[in-house]
Amino acid sequence: MVAIISILIFISCCLLVLAVLIQNPKGGGLASGFQAGSQVMGVRRTADFLEKATWTLAVAILVLSVVSTTLSKSQGTGTETESSATKDKATDMEPTNNAVPAPGVTPPPTAQPAPGGN
Repeated sequence: MVAIISILIFISCCLLVLAVLIQNPKGGGLASGFQAGSQVMGVRRTADFLEKATWTLAVAILVLSVVSTTLSKSQGTGTETESSATKDKATDMEPTNNAVPAPGVTPPPTAQPAPGGN
């Protein structure tokens, strides 16, 4: 399922790039090619369509990305927990009480069991 959504994200990205490249930064773009007023799709309608397509594709990419992230976490393909090898290395690196104190520093007293027992 995540693979299908990833493909949809890729297609949406390609279409968004095309929609942005078709537009002219000054407002002309594809619409500037329509000079006659009797066209079925006039200049203003083409610019409106490209703007709506751009926003729609941007929102689609956002939604598909969130859905993909949610699905990947629920399937367990997201961040994995520490493996046992990593935990073993962490316990090997823990400090022990066998450390020698610096010269002139007295170590803190160790806890003694209370007299009288349990």
